[in-house]
Amino acid sequence: MSVRLRVGSSNAALDVAFDPLVARVFAHRGISDPVQVDYQLKNLLPYHQLKGIESAVALLVHALEAQQHIVIVGDFDCDGATSTSLAMLALGAMGAKNVSYLVPNRFDFGYGLSTALVDYAQTIQPDLIVTVDNGIASHEGVKRAHELGIKVVVTDHHLAADTLPEADAIVNPNQPGCEFPFKSTAGVGVIFYVMSALRRQLQTQGWFAQQQIAPPNMAQYLDLVALGTVADLVPMEHNNRILVAQGLARIRAGKVRPGLLALLNVAKRQHHNLQASDLGFSVGPRLNAAGRLDDMSLGIECLLSDNEQIANQLAQELDELNAQRRNIEADMQQQASNILTRLEASQDKVMPKCVCLYHPDWHQGVVGIVASRIKEKWHRPALVFAQGDADTLKGSCRSIAGFHLRDALAAVDARNPGLIIKFGGHAMAAGLSIKADHFGDFEDALNTYAQEHLADSLLAQEWRSDGELSTQELQLNQAFLLQQAGPWGQGFEEPTFHGRFMVVQQRIVGEKHLKLVLADLQTGELVDAIYFNIDLAVWPNTCEQADLVYRLDINEFRGRQSLQLMVQHMSPVV
Repeated sequence: MSVRLRVGSSNAALDVAFDPLVARVFAHRGISDPVQVDYQLKNLLPYHQLKGIESAVALLVHALEAQQHIVIVGDFDCDGATSTSLAMLALGAMGAKNVSYLVPNRFDFGYGLSTALVDYAQTIQPDLIVTVDNGIASHEGVKRAHELGIKVVVTDHHLAADTLPEADAIVNPNQPGCEFPFKSTAGVGVIFYVMSALRRQLQTQGWFAQQQIAPPNMAQYLDLVALGTVADLVPMEHNNRILVAQGLARIRAGKVRPGLLALLNVAKRQHHNLQASDLGFSVGPRLNAAGRLDDMSLGIECLLSDNEQIANQLAQELDELNAQRRNIEADMQQQASNILTRLEASQDKVMPKCVCLYHPDWHQGVVGIVASRIKEKWHRPALVFAQGDADTLKGSCRSIAGFHLRDALAAVDARNPGLIIKFGGHAMAAGLSIKADHFGDFEDALNTYAQEHLADSLLAQEWRSDGELSTQELQLNQAFLLQQAGPWGQGFEEPTFHGRFMVVQQRIVGEKHLKLVLADLQTGELVDAIYFNIDLAVWPNTCEQADLVYRLDINEFRGRQSLQLMVQHMSPVV
């Protein structure tokens, strides 16, 4: 087990302001001033530096004044669903009487504002299309909209290509020339900023007084912003942490959309002590299941619902879809693991730096999750493909730190014109389409690039730790303090520790999880632990001691709280 200690300079301001363990953890994450972990709304960066936001607001103001038909075009993941819901709710609260939404079914229209989707949208006669969480690559879709006399506002956060679509306005912190410093703002964060700017402009013009409606409190949408931001795995820069912290605070206080509360209930999560990880691991997958297997409109309707009974019913349907997704994923993951296990055991083949897998029976909506699982287990970039149209494959990709996936795809595309039909995404996640008979050539081209740009050292599995905990730190109160110091997330990881323990008890629960009772080597003090998704070939076993990488967690059972270690990795001591 390879563990690398996080390091950070101690700071007097942190030492005074926080518990010693919390101060240590913050220092390891580059925090040097308490203001960097002050998550009051007054510290949220204003919208003025977002390029294109004035043009977008002007178009929206005109649409409201003329009561034009505004159509929100979303994406079929959790960020897209929350972005669509927020836009619908905010525009409705600002007096828009003719606003609707479309989300492309991934199996019929593919991703984003395609020409086919614009033609479909024309049947409901939009005057203005507003994309959320997509659109920055929709050159042809925007062109088609203009041919039909429809104006387009693009709001997105994905990385831009060399050219931008000729939209009437583009708001994207990652477009060239945008000075907004927090480039990792999720799609739902971008549309939150646009709606906030629109509210301000309407208020300045006296719109709300004219319409005899109250200006909406934009904070009421922060539960959606928190959910979309966490679920999209964007880096938790300071601005994102403010948005998430404020959203979590509202949810814990019961100021939460009925649909989101219903999703928490079916996931068996309590809103009063919700953590960011609950949004990412429990709520997000249930919403995503709709877009993966069916139609994301189901998830959006759940988030939009003001009726508790209807919200509960929709949440139950989403929960059932998620169960189907898990079954499909388990079969695909097993097939993928079998392929890679055989490859590892082969005498005459070497595991490639980038794993590319395809099976004709794999489900297009689940390849992203399988790619993520492969990346986690084999610690290398993973690209998993499913059948698209008759002669195309659609792939979803996940990467490891140090290998920028979208840049890699752009380089492969530049070196091999025509090999990739289309692609897009981020450093850590991307999607693409290729011709089915180009699969082998694509795999070779990507791994040629990886040989040049992906160092062997990055492929070694390594666990980053905030150090070992003393007996005095391995306590319930420390777990409380670390939870309260969040939100934690991508790029601002939850505190992780390592150490050696006596293994007192171990048993399988839920088919593939290991429930443990451990003992402190120094004091013999007992502590519960759980290790999810274990390798059944290794655990349980007869070892007396084990080296752990773990996080502190609080287990609640029948109203009683106790310390529990969430094991990230465990090696028997032999």
